[in-house]
Amino acid sequence: SEDPSVTLFREYLRIDTVHPKPDYDAAVRFLERVGTDLGLACQKVEVCQGCVVLILTWQGTNPRLRSVLLNSHTDVVPVFEEHWTYPPFEAVKDSQGNIYARGAQDMKCVSIQYLEAIRRLKAEGKSFTRTIHLTFVPDEEMGGHKGMEMFVQRPEFRALNVGFALDEGLASPSDTFSVFYGEKSPWWLKVKCMGSPGHGSRFISNTAAEKLQKVINSFLAFRESEKQRLKTDSSLTLGDVTSLNLTMLEGGVSFNVVPSEMAAGFDIRIPPTVDLKAFEEQVAAWCRGAGDGVTYEFLQKYMDQHVTSTEESDPWWKAFSGVCRDMKLQLKLEIFPAATDSRYIRAVRHPAIGFSPMNRTPVLLHDHNEFLNEQVFLRGIDIYARLLPALASVPPLPAEA
Repeated sequence: SEDPSVTLFREYLRIDTVHPKPDYDAAVRFLERVGTDLGLACQKVEVCQGCVVLILTWQGTNPRLRSVLLNSHTDVVPVFEEHWTYPPFEAVKDSQGNIYARGAQDMKCVSIQYLEAIRRLKAEGKSFTRTIHLTFVPDEEMGGHKGMEMFVQRPEFRALNVGFALDEGLASPSDTFSVFYGEKSPWWLKVKCMGSPGHGSRFISNTAAEKLQKVINSFLAFRESEKQRLKTDSSLTLGDVTSLNLTMLEGGVSFNVVPSEMAAGFDIRIPPTVDLKAFEEQVAAWCRGAGDGVTYEFLQKYMDQHVTSTEESDPWWKAFSGVCRDMKLQLKLEIFPAATDSRYIRAVRHPAIGFSPMNRTPVLLHDHNEFLNEQVFLRGIDIYARLLPALASVPPLPAEA
């Protein structure tokens, strides 16, 4: 009695694509099989060793027009099985229809929703002027450096002739659907403090630890100010403020030795409204204020701040939002609080919207007991089956005339 779309979704969830050793080959074989069954053209692009991007294509009647890109990633984050009610790669469905599995929300649901919407449209005999491409990419959960970041620089990506892209969003616990038109810039920063060493029994002056304490105090004071700004201004979302967390501490060789070097790592996510140059100057000032021998380096420093238009004058947004109005979907426009592959697509000047059609659903990506209800999943297929015709039928734009 289970809907075949749900069965397919659960089959995909059982493919173990968890880091650090994701079974990408099994995922690509599965998706290629589904694509072939739907009559879609298949192409595989190995962007680096062991990392393949699968492209499935539904050719439009006017392939010269810019295409619609439906992107999703195949990898999922690690699990701590002792905290799960059900095994995280068995896709158990409980009596309420909740499907428990790593990737249920992030984002294997969207991959299958794309495919099942296309299955429905093809069964109805539909065709559209614009080509629809589906890309299934690796490595997103590790930053996309061996996936979309490399793929957008390749001729195979340019050949897709992208006009507009959809990618992942987030579940929403309320009636509204979250729509993300931009993302924060992720900065991973390591601050190193050099100081005087000595015996652990003495009051050594100018130690690395004292300097590191000043650095941490400055960084965490800023964190608290942003936290309070979010708390006191109801118009703000997490995507509107800079998040900062101390995530790593290094240093020391023995309990009785004052170390000459200590370091701290920070994960900082900066919204597109913030001047990145000015923010780095603030970081440099915090380090200078901690004393001599304090330096910083970036492990990641994303600088692109492009956002996608949500003006009704924009033909892509007009098509997207028009369907949502017709379906009476309440949208909440936001800046994505973390980072997805959409940032690489926007960086090469293509509009991209992050959208996972999951409302009335707790946000459980990367959490224990990640699940998605089958009715929410099926409703998402209904939504994509309305969105894709609208996007793939956007009239020729002035640049395409």
